[in-house]
Amino acid sequence: MSAPAPSPLALVDAEPLPRQEEVLSDAALAFVAELHRRFTPRRDELLARRADRRAEIARTSTLDFLPETAAIRADDSWRVAPAPAALNDRRVEITGPTDRKMTINALNSGARVWLADFEDASAPTWENVVQGQLNMSDAYHRRIDFTDAASGKSYALKADEELATVVMRPRGWHLDDRHLLDADGRPVPGALVDFGLYFFHNAQRLLDLGKGPYFYLPKTESHLEARLWNDVFVFAQDYVGIPQGAIRATVLIETITAAYEMDEILYELRDHASGLNAGRWDYLFSIVKNFRDGGAKFVLPDRNAVTMTAPFMRAYTELLVRTCHKRGAHAIGGMAAFIPSRRDEEVNKVAFEKVKADKDREADDGFDGSWVAHPDLVPLAMESFDRVLGNRPHQKDRLREDVHVEAADLIAVDSLDARPTYAGLVNAVQVGIRYIEAWLRGLGAVAIFNLMEDAATAEISRSQIWQWINAGVEFEDGQKVTPELARRVAAEELAAIREEIGEEAFAAGHWQEAHDLLLRVALDEDYVDFLTLPAYRQLKG
Repeated sequence: MSAPAPSPLALVDAEPLPRQEEVLSDAALAFVAELHRRFTPRRDELLARRADRRAEIARTSTLDFLPETAAIRADDSWRVAPAPAALNDRRVEITGPTDRKMTINALNSGARVWLADFEDASAPTWENVVQGQLNMSDAYHRRIDFTDAASGKSYALKADEELATVVMRPRGWHLDDRHLLDADGRPVPGALVDFGLYFFHNAQRLLDLGKGPYFYLPKTESHLEARLWNDVFVFAQDYVGIPQGAIRATVLIETITAAYEMDEILYELRDHASGLNAGRWDYLFSIVKNFRDGGAKFVLPDRNAVTMTAPFMRAYTELLVRTCHKRGAHAIGGMAAFIPSRRDEEVNKVAFEKVKADKDREADDGFDGSWVAHPDLVPLAMESFDRVLGNRPHQKDRLREDVHVEAADLIAVDSLDARPTYAGLVNAVQVGIRYIEAWLRGLGAVAIFNLMEDAATAEISRSQIWQWINAGVEFEDGQKVTPELARRVAAEELAAIREEIGEEAFAAGHWQEAHDLLLRVALDEDYVDFLTLPAYRQLKG
């Protein structure tokens, strides 16, 4: 085979990185360039369609199942492709970014699956993008062992048969990568950069290891976006010469519009689909974003008051289980974000009880697996699913035919008996500032108040501030949520952080920048679709 022509993609505004030529080879970049040429125009059309659909929701304040796809939902005959052996048992999945230490710890964690995250748990600095790709490749070739220079601790992979199966999550369709431009100066979508580099370098190696190129698809809003991914998969498999169906994708149902198209999403991906996942924080963010001008009936209370037992969240998760099992797909539950404290056993005791109750509920509801954010939670979640599954790899035989969800049930936010509180406003500001500051330093997964936060939690935080102000929310004491109140709370939090960490650390961080960005996206009249869009413009590297 002749050598590939030099890629028409230009690398801009990026300092040279060690070993980057292994990732950014001519052949790999030529593949990414072809993905971009073929599929970015359709991506652009689908982003425009998102805006049109959001305008329709603003006009009607409602959503419904699609009449044009009723035949797909009514057809009981079709199923997704059977799960490959490496993805048949998914009872516990751990999530996290792809830095070197996390890669080893996640693979060694005892979880059945690791969600290797290039999306919400990773700030997309060019170093994170390239180093993450190197770490994945190094792990598959078992050359990732290292000793931490600061602590002196050594990290090494266990035997292959003990390692978690990797399911990689690329960036969502909405976020371009500013470092890779085509000949016309247009950026390549981050989704195609992450998918393309990972798939090109690792697909055959993974098949040789008895696994395969498996993906989580984030921020999907419609079955047409799933169709685009499916077409990407078909082309990519032909391009590198691996069998059709080698790719498997799990779609995060983390937008309110996707919740109305679960059957259709699985149908579009049926030769490549392996399941759906219930992503709690982004789902709530999507409800606020889409119904933000729908009045008091759509106002969400404090985010921690919206548990998975809320009626509209139960409707969403039970419909997901029923849909998946009807179609032979895995139903994967939500995140246990608790980070155990090394100093406060009482905090751990209370949190572990909540995590266990949450995982027990998911297992009893019919989910086939669930997420945790920390290795210490793997045994706890495993116990919940072992109790229900025993030696079975999943419980797809539980068809949940008792579940009947109407369109209105999914958006019955006012069925929740809870109201916004001042403490909830303070927490939203605290989490927003602290997370954004870390993100601007290149960290996408951050422990804040014993919870692992990622971009989704920052999104729900700033969205709730925006919604409460624009809906004229009043707290029980009669105090109204206003821009002035939000600014006062943010100023108090900034002063508290300065006091907490000291002047030197405060000056070395991005605290004022984070404070200003949070207030901008929480207070601007024009609601920005994703916090990460303006934040990415401020991200160095």
